[in-house]
Amino acid sequence: MTRTLRASTSRWGRRPDRADLAFAAAALLLGLLMALHAWIPNLGGLGSLVETFLPWLGLGVPVLLAGALWRRSVPATAALLVPVLVWAYLFGGQIVDTSGQDGGFTVVSHNVGAGNPDPVGTARDLAAQDADVLALQELTGQDRGTYERELARAYPYHTVVGTVGLWSRTPLSDARPVDTRMDVGPLGEAKPPEETIVYNRALRATVATDGGPLAVYAAHLGSVRVVPRGGFVTGDRDRGAQALAEAVAAEELERVVLLGDLNGAMDDRAFDGVTAELSPVQDLAGSGFGFSWPAAFPVVRLDQILVRGVEVADSRVLPATGSDHRPVAADLG
Repeated sequence: MTRTLRASTSRWGRRPDRADLAFAAAALLLGLLMALHAWIPNLGGLGSLVETFLPWLGLGVPVLLAGALWRRSVPATAALLVPVLVWAYLFGGQIVDTSGQDGGFTVVSHNVGAGNPDPVGTARDLAAQDADVLALQELTGQDRGTYERELARAYPYHTVVGTVGLWSRTPLSDARPVDTRMDVGPLGEAKPPEETIVYNRALRATVATDGGPLAVYAAHLGSVRVVPRGGFVTGDRDRGAQALAEAVAAEELERVVLLGDLNGAMDDRAFDGVTAELSPVQDLAGSGFGFSWPAAFPVVRLDQILVRGVEVADSRVLPATGSDHRPVAADLG
């Protein structure tokens, strides 16, 4: 027994071999990848793709730790401190519950899904949340009337632009479309009508609240996709994000909320302009990463709530509806 223990212990003190150094190098590279993600070239959208799933890079730590412990490698185990500390710095605050008391004003955003088999049930689920403002995306011409009818009693005020709508308990004013540049292609050329679902998939309105007028933006940015020859294609979305950033920067009201399916995580560099103007609510209050897509097993937060000039008491992801996205909510002060 003693001989076995000494043999096991001695393996930790042996001279590192190439495999040990390879594990240590992998750990250091993982930490650098997370810390310096903004330096990754965006060739073929690689940088944006990594940033979309950035929190999941932390899964490399337990994998490398298992290998380090199996080999009883001191260098590899020590090197793992780098990705652990980097991940904790980037995301540690999101696993701590920072929610406060009821903020008194609740907003909800939901991509209701063009293929939703139960729009009536989705509308009733949303109405049951007792929110003050609802922003809905991917409203089809067929289902728009269903949402207007089911939400009419709880929300007497609403406005719709294309496939995006805003419902409110209190009066809306100065409602207008926001151009998110869905009518141009990757080289700035005009798209033919059959290739563009709706040119304006965003709107802006002023909502009357007890705290004063609130500028609310509702948006559905262009989809992203991975294609064999093009990589991570994000052109439509990126132009929309830039347009939103410009619109919010020009907003005259101090209190601003942006609600919508932005088809991207806020770590993605494409949203640097947006996050320079607004703060994601999950960074201010709540717990967890707030993943909202796909609804069955969310792995990324595509549905966003961002604010400026208002306090955030809580943020959360709501239960799934008939959509392939989950609704997101925030309690504001």
